[in-house]
Amino acid sequence: MQRLPGLDLLRALAIVSVICTHSWLAGGMGYGFSWIESYGWMGVDLFFVLSGYLIGHQLFVRYERSGRLDLKAFYRQRAYRILPAYLVVIAVYFAIPGIREQPMIQPLWQFLTFTMNLFVGQRVPHAFSSAWSLCVEEYFYLLFPLAILVLAPRISGKRVVAVLISIMLLGMAWRGFAWLQFAAPADAGGASEIDVWRYMQLIYYPTYSRLDGLMCGVALAMLSVYRQPLWQRLQQRANTIALMGIVVVGFAAWIFRDTLTFAACAVGFPILSVGLALLVAAATSPSGLLGKARVPGVAWIAGASYSIYLTHKATLKIASHYLPELLKNRGIVTFLCCGLVAVAVAALLHYLVERPFLRLRDRGRRDVLLPAAPEGVGAAQG
Repeated sequence: MQRLPGLDLLRALAIVSVICTHSWLAGGMGYGFSWIESYGWMGVDLFFVLSGYLIGHQLFVRYERSGRLDLKAFYRQRAYRILPAYLVVIAVYFAIPGIREQPMIQPLWQFLTFTMNLFVGQRVPHAFSSAWSLCVEEYFYLLFPLAILVLAPRISGKRVVAVLISIMLLGMAWRGFAWLQFAAPADAGGASEIDVWRYMQLIYYPTYSRLDGLMCGVALAMLSVYRQPLWQRLQQRANTIALMGIVVVGFAAWIFRDTLTFAACAVGFPILSVGLALLVAAATSPSGLLGKARVPGVAWIAGASYSIYLTHKATLKIASHYLPELLKNRGIVTFLCCGLVAVAVAALLHYLVERPFLRLRDRGRRDVLLPAAPEGVGAAQG
């Protein structure tokens, strides 16, 4: 299957940014890197857009070719992609409490049902809290194919766009309401601690609150399949689209300079998702700078990003604890050392669990996916 180097680059940037935003587990990155630590969480939203685009593209094309969807085959492929590595990491978290980056952890049943992001007790930090984004994606995988069948037998651009916009508007309405009712600053002096917890519980983590990136990705997929003349024109202007994406993401970062404002909660996420979607669109074009990018090591990082995501928080914490004294409290040097350990641990999971199950899955594959869909992009988020 052909890989698109531009999408690999974005996926690698997404996982690196997620690791950077969790650098506090290793003592931080030091002076001059606070902006990366503050905005690295946006890598999660980039993964959402990539997932929406790639999964949407695959399913739309399958439906266009045959007029139906083989739900059993699709769910089987997703299960082989997501569950083996995820279940191994969960087993380690519960069998060996000492590896946890936080002493508390949510009940096992919430991880097994992908509902831990709906029951987060954020007054006390919990281990493996980053699994929240997997919960968002897992329910997207479950429900999106069914949504396509509901829109069948004839999928029209207007119907799909209406559904996508409605979902995003509902998300904006909920986040605005939740901010006003539960997370607004208690006084003029700024947000209190309880506001941060409420923000995470009601606005940042819940599946129904974080669908903007996925919907923007699906919109790209719809354009690429059902509006090919328009999609080709966009591909020919890839560099302009990329520049627009950078500007929009920059504007979103300005809005998120304080994540607890009404504007950030209500409209920040869709604006960010639109900007990231423009970057993804540009990266799919072989004529643009992003699409031509071939950076050594990026393809491997992109391919192993799911395993990196699953293991990096616990590994950063453990590595920082066992580093030689000479390398502790050295800012970026300490972080890079811990990051290398995190990548090494993730490589073990990638080669021993993730890749064997991917080969097993592909052995029984019933259909051929488009070359434009590099495998597993949507499985790794922050």
